[in-house]
Amino acid sequence: MPAPFFQENTIEAGCDEAGRGCLAGPVFAAAVILPTGFFHPDLNDSKQLSASKRERLRPIIEKEALAWAVTPVSPEEIDQINILWASVTGMQRSVDALSVRPELILVDGNKFRPYRDPSTGKIIPHKCIIHGDALYASISAASILAKTHRDEYMQNMARQWPEYGWDRNMGYPTAEHRAAIEKYGPCPLHRRSFTLLPEPTLF
Repeated sequence: MPAPFFQENTIEAGCDEAGRGCLAGPVFAAAVILPTGFFHPDLNDSKQLSASKRERLRPIIEKEALAWAVTPVSPEEIDQINILWASVTGMQRSVDALSVRPELILVDGNKFRPYRDPSTGKIIPHKCIIHGDALYASISAASILAKTHRDEYMQNMARQWPEYGWDRNMGYPTAEHRAAIEKYGPCPLHRRSFTLLPEPTLF
């Protein structure tokens, strides 16, 4: 069960992303500030939850959070600045969009950039936490919002490009997805800086 906070009596914004390892579509980043005392028995790292549990938790988090925001970063921007910094950029844009100003930013992973509050110009401290999405509730909540918003987007895009099976693989590099890329070629949502097909083996 994730801990309710990292630092007591502090307004903490948990940040996480979804879709970093995908071949197609934006990466989605979320920031969430939960109220003191927020608890749900199913809250956990989104990767540890079934799709149905994530979908049940999404409206609860969105309703009960003090503030939340989800931001997509396009495949074009991913190709320009790389997936790591696209993820960080998305998290910072989500913090920008929060209606409540955090006093501490909790980041899932080990990379971030100093965040300057656009309204005050002051740096808000941050803490990078490996596997933070399983350790702290606000990051768990952010992981669930990022994942559910991204899955919804990819399922909608699957109607436009049904040949890639995004309603099933969400843009991840499955055998089905790669076979479709080999047959039909990439579409505008594919990340051109990624290895879309395995390199041929030379003997």
